[in-house]
Amino acid sequence: MERRQFIASLVAGGCAGMCVDLTLFPLDTIKTRLQSQQGFYKAGGFRGIYAGVPSAAVGSFPNAAAFFVTYDCTKSLLGAGGLLAAPHMAPVTHMLAASLGEIVACLIRVPTEVVKQRTQASPSSTTYHMLLATLREEGVRGLYRGYRSTVLREIPFSLVQFPLWEYLKTLWSWRQGHTLYSWQAAVCGAFAGAVAAFVTTPLDVAKTRIMLAKAGSTTASGNIPLVLYDVWRSRGISGLFAGSIPRVTFISMGGFIFLGAYEKVRRTLL
Repeated sequence: MERRQFIASLVAGGCAGMCVDLTLFPLDTIKTRLQSQQGFYKAGGFRGIYAGVPSAAVGSFPNAAAFFVTYDCTKSLLGAGGLLAAPHMAPVTHMLAASLGEIVACLIRVPTEVVKQRTQASPSSTTYHMLLATLREEGVRGLYRGYRSTVLREIPFSLVQFPLWEYLKTLWSWRQGHTLYSWQAAVCGAFAGAVAAFVTTPLDVAKTRIMLAKAGSTTASGNIPLVLYDVWRSRGISGLFAGSIPRVTFISMGGFIFLGAYEKVRRTLL
């Protein structure tokens, strides 16, 4: 990967992350409160809809930049030669690149997500106070509470979203006979994001419960099957898919903004 392409991926990814996180923040707050153990209204309802936004603002640029730099570097390395360079192996390349991208990005995403979600579920507190409280009670490990569940949510999500996005772009560009415009890549991103979001909602519910749980509780230990079983036992299938409507709406709109902005900025820089 050339230096110019590396910088383009870094800047385009960061800009795309900032655009989507700040534009759709209120929907994310509603989804977090719907999934919290205390219930929507006790978690704040529609009050303080921008609670936790400083955490999202600080983390979104480096988090998205880390993802796209890893994704594009891995894609160019795997596609450079060998077995995975064959056209029919493209979905496998995209899956591997997206999975690796998520593992790296989650090192930045999880601490900001922990602080953001706890502030969203306690709107009377500020982002700064929530960060201090987490560090005081649980140390740095507390900021990485839910790292495994986040990675286990993001990898299946990316395994669906990115190969589907790349496939839809290839199909559409083949049908019209030229490279897609940025808005067309954005439409593909919206559809791919909506499908991936719905399929992975139960994992998102588990991640939210783990991050919001009291330190020392069984939920806080991060046992995903146990958390999912507990949700299913107490709230049934509807509990496992709690917040799926705002999540699908958020991620399909997010996919449109995120992948559209990424393509537009990257092409402008290149």
